Amino acid sequence: MAQPAGANEGQPTGDELHPDVLLVSQARGGDVQAFEKLVNQYDRKIFRIAQHITQNREDAEDVVQDSFLKAYQKLDQFQGNSKFYTWLVRIAVNEALMRLRKRRSGRTVSIDEDVQTDEGSMPRDLAEWRPNPEALYGQSELADILRKTIQGLPPGFRVVFVLRDVDGLSTEETAETLGLSIPAVKSRLLRARLQLRERLSRYFRKKNGNGAA
Repeated sequence: MAQPAGANEGQPTGDELHPDVLLVSQARGGDVQAFEKLVNQYDRKIFRIAQHITQNREDAEDVVQDSFLKAYQKLDQFQGNSKFYTWLVRIAVNEALMRLRKRRSGRTVSIDEDVQTDEGSMPRDLAEWRPNPEALYGQSELADILRKTIQGLPPGFRVVFVLRDVDGLSTEETAETLGLSIPAVKSRLLRARLQLRERLSRYFRKKNGNGAA
């Protein structure tokens, strides 16, 4: 008979059907174990993103719980025209930013407004900048330095950097997740990388200077 509006809209068919879409469909039908599989598959990733944004373990744990609860309540809104993980990350990012807003009562955090800076134009091609954050992230000492450096980024920059360079989403997926244009994502990622490069370079100069002293 008639299906709910948007139930199959944009969904791949046949062999292209993503396993997540099948699990979502089963969860909609009341299969709690199917949703638990989705939770087990993504809860660690969502926690890592939430912790990077909130910089607080307890807040991050709450964000994970609230995000999966909202996702379960809104399963009928997932149309399958994007990855379930991308849709879930968008919910988690919104939850994490809400917690930041509450924590910084007088300060509004928005990822939707364009970034305006006083520095003028920035160089566009930073593909070869060093040190490389993805390479450093796997090394214990430098991972800690990078983690602390990420904490100093403005929330709008930090979210884009974490999704793009740490979590590995594509520029298009990051833009879709945050509801931003692709140029806005590239602009924020550029500025995040510039700030990180400057701070990390400062750290290496200080370390080398201490060695030479």
